Order: sequence, then structure tokens, then C-alpha cells
Amino acid sequence: MNQSAAETLPDRIVAALRTIHDPEIPVNIYDLGLIYGIELDPGGKVRITMTLTSPACPVARSLPSEVGQKVSALAGVAEATVRVVWDPPWDPEKMSEAARLQLGLL
Repeated sequence: MNQSAAETLPDRIVAALRTIHDPEIPVNIYDLGLIYGIELDPGGKVRITMTLTSPACPVARSLPSEVGQKVSALAGVAEATVRVVWDPPWDPEKMSEAARLQLGLL
């Protein structure tokens, strides 16, 4: 089956990330700005760098695991690893315009 340009692996990864929501802020983690980087290699290995809104986030242990599971389940992904970083720290400026609009910040 041919995939259109809208169905590339990077697009499908972003779509999967947009199904995961921060439990305290009703916005998906991608638009919230928690995903700092997505790296793909030709062998299907995906490396995701992300942060959390705070080190005390109630899902600090489970959210990165959920990210890894959702991305690993995608066709074309051989392996997904998730690295949580705290530098630079997350702040509301990292949110997409759509997220700010959804939260009434625009």
C-alpha cells in the first residue's frame, strides 16, 4: 500500500504523540511543547527527547513509558527510546499557538 506524504513515519509519530494528554493540562503533549526532539534512523529506531511540565508531575514515571509504547506500536518503528531532560525547562512559551488558544492564553 502506498502512503501519501501526509502518512510518512514522522507524521504518524506526531499524530500518535498528539493522542497523549497531560493529566493536569487538557492539551496533548506535542502541542504543549513537551516533545523537544524526534530522531529517526533508517533502521526504524526512533529516539524521542521530551520533558515534563515539572519534576513533580504526577505522571513523571508513566508518561515517558506511554510515549515509548505508542510510538513503538507504529508500523515502521523497530524500537523507540524516550529520554526525559530538564534543560531547558518547560515553560508556557513552548506551547503551540493552537494550545495557547485552547487554554485561552491568546
